[in-house]
Amino acid sequence: MKLFSLIFFLLTITTLSAQEEIIEDLYDHNADEIIANYIQKTGGVAAWSEVEATEMKATLTQGELTVPITIYNTNTGKQAVIVEYGGKKITQMAFDGATMWTTNFITMEAEISSDDVRKNMMLKRNDFPSPLNHYKENGYTAEYVGTVAKDGLVAFKVKLTQEPIFVNGTEKPSESFYFFDTETYYPIAIEATQMGQLVTIKMSNYTEVEGLYFPFNLSQGGQPITIREIIINPEIDDSIFAFPVKE
Repeated sequence: MKLFSLIFFLLTITTLSAQEEIIEDLYDHNADEIIANYIQKTGGVAAWSEVEATEMKATLTQGELTVPITIYNTNTGKQAVIVEYGGKKITQMAFDGATMWTTNFITMEAEISSDDVRKNMMLKRNDFPSPLNHYKENGYTAEYVGTVAKDGLVAFKVKLTQEPIFVNGTEKPSESFYFFDTETYYPIAIEATQMGQLVTIKMSNYTEVEGLYFPFNLSQGGQPITIREIIINPEIDDSIFAFPVKE
């Protein structure tokens, strides 16, 4: 299913080269200021620091098919995506902080992910709720690239460089580009490459949830995900992250 590529991109974005229309830069900005404004506009440092986990209930649309999904993220790195398909709840992917696994939709068996994927997920454990929130503490660097026209809006383009990721057992640079609306400072798109392919995630319809602002509409390649509800600090059964052991 295409869902996995979208969710996996959100969790493990890497590097890209992209083209946009550069606008004459009338702004005297830097990346630190832009990111600080983004955090403030979406709730502030103090409010975000109180978030230990999120549960997002959403629907994925593929043509005429609408699939309910639930996405769990935690500040310990544990993550899971549960899909309701064919009357069943299926774990699309899960990571318990050490082991990454998925469900094979042909055999319906749980499968351990590759060592590269596991290592990359381990690297992302400190990125909750976003790689931007603690980028300096994590040793990442942010660079203001310029002001560009993006999807009919004027946006600040910022390059974020994180620790290298593993591809076929080799470390590769990990870079992504964030586009911030110059008026709201909300991110409207993230661009990167995944498995050698240019990937763009678009974000819109920022909505307040307990004083924090989240995008309730996401899309990749025209495939939309609509968030229906976000629960802050939900009670989560840890068993949903664990690789199932056959009895």
